[in-house]
Amino acid sequence: METVTELVTPILEKQNFELVEVEFVKEGRDWFLRVFIDKEGGIDILDCALVSEQLDEKLDAMDPDPIPQAYFLEVSSPGAERPLKKESDYEKAVGEYIHVSLYQTIDGEKQFEGILKTVDKDQLTLTVKIKTRVKDYTFERKNIAKARLAIQF
Repeated sequence: METVTELVTPILEKQNFELVEVEFVKEGRDWFLRVFIDKEGGIDILDCALVSEQLDEKLDAMDPDPIPQAYFLEVSSPGAERPLKKESDYEKAVGEYIHVSLYQTIDGEKQFEGILKTVDKDQLTLTVKIKTRVKDYTFERKNIAKARLAIQF
């Protein structure tokens, strides 16, 4: 993943795109190298095709091949429920509706959705609506397994 990140970063910087995540996963019998990218206003199919073509060329030119097995390269948008990975992701999400999964339960729950009220390097505060009540929960960042933007219904 480090090699792919190093290869794709200059391509993205040239286009003012942001690298959200790189993953290499096996699904069934097939391997997938997925690169999630974003930009202000969102990524479209032409942006994905441009990055895919350039990254594919760079990967093919490497000797030895950093990924010896066969795989499918997918470049895409992180979608409406974009994961929050970097500190800047959390900072941009203040005031947004997010989903948080925890390692340890709080009030018998491991998953919460609400408005991200505050965030710092150690914790974040989420305003959660539970039936007719509104309650602020503060989570230690080290207890957060995953966080992502969420769609509020």
